[in-house]
Amino acid sequence: MRTMSCLLLVVAASTCVGFRASADVIADWNEKTVTVVTNAKMAPPQAERVMAMAHVAMFDAVNAIDKRDRPYLIQPPASTMASREAAAAAAAGKVLLGLHPIAEGELREALTNYLAAIPDGQPKSEGVAIGETVAARVLEARADDGCDAPDAYRPKTKPGVYIPTPITVGSVWPKLKPFVIASPSQFRPQPPISLDSKQWAADYNEIMALGSRASRERSSRQTEDAQFWLTPGPIVYYPIVRQLAAANKLDVGDSARFMALVAVARNDAFIAIFDAKYFYEFWRPVTAIRNGDLDDNPATAADANWLPLADTPMHPEYPCAHCIMAASVASVAESVFGTVNVPELTLTSPTAPGVTHRWTSLNAFVDEVSEARIWAGFHYRFSTRVGQEMGRKIGKYVVENVMQPNTMAGR
Repeated sequence: MRTMSCLLLVVAASTCVGFRASADVIADWNEKTVTVVTNAKMAPPQAERVMAMAHVAMFDAVNAIDKRDRPYLIQPPASTMASREAAAAAAAGKVLLGLHPIAEGELREALTNYLAAIPDGQPKSEGVAIGETVAARVLEARADDGCDAPDAYRPKTKPGVYIPTPITVGSVWPKLKPFVIASPSQFRPQPPISLDSKQWAADYNEIMALGSRASRERSSRQTEDAQFWLTPGPIVYYPIVRQLAAANKLDVGDSARFMALVAVARNDAFIAIFDAKYFYEFWRPVTAIRNGDLDDNPATAADANWLPLADTPMHPEYPCAHCIMAASVASVAESVFGTVNVPELTLTSPTAPGVTHRWTSLNAFVDEVSEARIWAGFHYRFSTRVGQEMGRKIGKYVVENVMQPNTMAGR
């Protein structure tokens, strides 16, 4: 039996899905899917798997009609008269229905109400049939992808010795079947820097001073950034993706491709980052600083009372996950649009009420995310750089290897 780790977890999630039809069906169902996984309180890796499944389904459904690009998984027969909006909505809706059987009634009502805004007729009927066909194939392809593998992580200990007992996050994700990359370890970075190095001492002392809960050196803006990026998962990234699609005036086909590329890149970035984290099992600052007398580095000093600004995530430190996730979005966007410069992007965060952040450069966006993890006391600077590099490589790899334009289509 499939465990609940692969499913959306609460009935309340589906009742929050809006029924408004929009001019951009891809953005609309992106927002709906984000709402579902957020209200279901899914951990970010599980949520991103759902996002990727919904988006590749929408892409293949629309692309079956347009035939512009190489399909991700399937290209069922379709006439050019079929409704792209109906195909995309049916594809995303049926994927969510397949993943969330506990709330079938509510989700089916949401899809029905959305489709009701599309005029009845053969184009709509054909579009729905295409979407349902693609969704079924996507669900079948991911049915045994490893998302429900039992957590067998064994924290290091000695017989009879107490260790903290919370369950770690993402320990099974290194074995998840990727959407695009060849293997979870394909982008595994070099090991963390040596503990006796000058760089270790510099990064250790930086986060000790600026990432502390009691820091007097961290500026108010640094504290704001740290709190802003305490929010993980789709809710704080996909508004940026939707703005990029809107700013570039993408039609349904191009929007479906762009958002699917982002979603599969982010999913595979999670696989790669947890592969590295659990392979190296590098200590978090809260552990390192409280044990600073054990690293054989004369330039570091222990502080037995040190705490980070916020509670440390329950998985190993190296490399930085937020960094790879932000960089993967930026890398896909740069590869698709040819620039890191963008019209002003704006974003709010549930963990920083009343605050709006703005960027006109994707590089500035990625740098803010990365440094925020230092100010929060979670990641060393060297780890943020490695995470950024991994994200950029994965984003570029995804764009170059799947859903590429079909040159025979005369695009």
